[in-house]
Amino acid sequence: MNRIDKTFEDLKLKGEKALVGFVTAGDPNIPDSLKIITSMCEAGMDILELGVPFSDPTADGPVIQRSSARALEQGVNLKDVLEMAQTIREHFSIPIILFSYYNPIHAYGIEPFYRDAVTAGADGVLVVDLPPEESDEMTSCELSKDLPLIRLFAPTTPVERMAKIAESASGFLYLVSKTGVTGSDGLDTKEIGTNTESLRSVTQVPICVGFGISTAEDVAAVASVADGVVIGSAFERMIEENLDNPGLPDIIGKKTREYKKATK
Repeated sequence: MNRIDKTFEDLKLKGEKALVGFVTAGDPNIPDSLKIITSMCEAGMDILELGVPFSDPTADGPVIQRSSARALEQGVNLKDVLEMAQTIREHFSIPIILFSYYNPIHAYGIEPFYRDAVTAGADGVLVVDLPPEESDEMTSCELSKDLPLIRLFAPTTPVERMAKIAESASGFLYLVSKTGVTGSDGLDTKEIGTNTESLRSVTQVPICVGFGISTAEDVAAVASVADGVVIGSAFERMIEENLDNPGLPDIIGKKTREYKKATK
């Protein structure tokens, strides 16, 4: 059993939902980024989304855009992210999802990417700007069976299309909570519940909901209908507000524990 499946199975037995935390790799620099991630893992985060810095992160709001810019200013690239994943894997058994836009992976090479990602100990990849109809180049790679491609679903996706996308999905499904970009304000928990029910009617793969979740109350509300809750901009906002604070890892760890408590 792979690490993603085992995590969701273990959480189900405990009556908990998954806390999925996103951070941009190398923000504000690689050593501090590793300290932040270590603190999150030690505080109970269930799944790590490790973001590959990209110059044009069109699905992301200004907070994550700036986090990518800071990492890129440090020269962080996909190779560095894979090395970070390997370092994390040496210390933690947490599932690691590589979150990227397609351009860095295409430039790296599909087969080398899969080979190096699996060697580094990654458990899945989420390519935010790669629709299913254009993903054959990745999914046809022999090594792709060892690194599930996490599928995205919009709140506007019709049920028939949900079923088609979910057919070949594994790991977990990422349901976007609302239209717009990451970090935008306002959650319609009733709509999230309806969309989650629609997606659950066509699949048994765990469903995680993300975009716009920032408070423990948000986490609790989403956790009541989904199998996992994804938080990204809220973590990156804390990083941005504490760039010169040596206590930043502790601040992130404390917030992680608060979010995790809300999933129980």
